Amino acid sequence: MKVIKKDKNQFYIGENVENALAEITFTLGESSITIEHTNVSNTLSGQGVGLQLVKKVVEYARQENKKIIPICPYAKKVMTKSDEYKDVLIIFNDVDPEK
Repeated sequence: MKVIKKDKNQFYIGENVENALAEITFTLGESSITIEHTNVSNTLSGQGVGLQLVKKVVEYARQENKKIIPICPYAKKVMTKSDEYKDVLIIFNDVDPEK
């Protein structure tokens, strides 16, 4: 497992945030976290790093007693496929992340 570090509104893997090999970005609301984007470099592709990043945000949300709104298509796919995340998941079916 890679070391996941936290910056202000993201978790990332790499020496520093400017040269991250993988990252998941989010915005913090009063009672929610909106996952906006997940990116994994070709170097780490296929190693489950994206999933590790989503799980890190879920862990953070549980610690902070917040719900997650996954706008990022990857995070939404991961979180809606498993009952493991139902306690923190908020889905707005009328929101189209592509618009």
